[in-house]
Amino acid sequence: MLHGPASQPHIEIAAPIARELDAVLEVFDEELDSDLPFVNRLVGQVRNYRGKLLRPKLLLLSGRATGELIRDHVVLAAVVEMVHMATLVHDDVLDEADMRRRHDTVNRLVGNEAAVMLGDFLISHAYHLCSSLSSTFASRRIAAVTNTVCEGELLQIENRGNILLSEETYFEIIRRKTAALTAVCCEMGARASDADDETLEALTRYGNDIGIAFQIVDDLLDLTANENETGKSVGRDAEMGKATLPIIRYLASASPSDREALIDVLNNPSPDTRAAVRAILAGTDAIDQAFDAAGAYITSAVAAIAPLPESDAKASLTAAAEFVLARRQ
Repeated sequence: MLHGPASQPHIEIAAPIARELDAVLEVFDEELDSDLPFVNRLVGQVRNYRGKLLRPKLLLLSGRATGELIRDHVVLAAVVEMVHMATLVHDDVLDEADMRRRHDTVNRLVGNEAAVMLGDFLISHAYHLCSSLSSTFASRRIAAVTNTVCEGELLQIENRGNILLSEETYFEIIRRKTAALTAVCCEMGARASDADDETLEALTRYGNDIGIAFQIVDDLLDLTANENETGKSVGRDAEMGKATLPIIRYLASASPSDREALIDVLNNPSPDTRAAVRAILAGTDAIDQAFDAAGAYITSAVAAIAPLPESDAKASLTAAAEFVLARRQ
C-alpha cells in the first residue's frame, strides 16, 4: 500500500490559474471540434481522460510563478494536454487496456484502428494549434519532446518481456516517455513569461523530477492498487512482462531461488500474475524502496524551485509535487 507525505495545510493547486485553466479547456474543445459526428463522439470520450490536468497546470503555474500569464500560455497548455491525451489513447492500445478514468477506453469502444487514428488526430491538432503562435520556437520544442516520448515508448516496447531490465534502462524509459513532457511544460511556461536561463533550468529540472516520480508511483499503483481506486485497468505491467522499479529492486537483492520464482511468474503471464507478484514482494522492502526513490525525486523537485520568489503559484507547484506521492489514481 502506498502512503503519501505527512498531511500539509490544504492548498488548492489550481487557484492561482483558475481562469486561465478554464480558457485552456475552451481552446482544447474548439480546436478539436469536427463536422463529423463520429469524430466528435470519440473526442468526447477523450474528455473523460482529463483527470487532474497536471500538465496544463504545471505549464500555467510555471508561467505565473515567473511572470504574468498571456494568451500563449493558454495555447501551450492546451497543446501539451492534446499531446498527453494522444499518448494515453495510444498507451491503451499498446496495453490492451479496457478502462481509464472509470470510463471505457477508446480502443475498447471502437477498436484499435480508430483509437490509433484518434491519437494521430490529437497530435496533428496539437501541432496545428501550436503553429498559431507568433514564435516557431514552441512548435519546434513541442515537436522535439513528442519525438522523445515516442522514443521512450519504443524503448519500452523493445524491452517488453525483458525481466532482467536494468535500473538504468528503466529510468531512461520513464525519463523519455513521461518526464520529458512534464519538463517541457515547466520550461515552456517559464519561457513564455520571459524567465532568465537560470530560472528556466530550475523549472525544467523540477518538471523532469516530478515526471520521474509520477511514473514510479504510476507503476506502483498498477501493482498495488485496485481499479476502484485508480479508475483504470491495473496489473497490465506484470501481465505484459514490463519490469518496473519494485521488481528490478527485488531481483537485485533476492536469493537465486527467490529470483527464479519471480522470473518464472513473469515469464508465464496469466490473469493471476499481478497477485502472484504481489505475494512474492510482500514482506520485502522492494515496494518501499521504489516509493522512497519517488520521494527522493520529489524532494529534488521542490529544492529546484526553492530560489523562486514566494508566491501562490510557487506554493501550488510545491503542493503539486507533494500530490504526486499522495495520489491514488
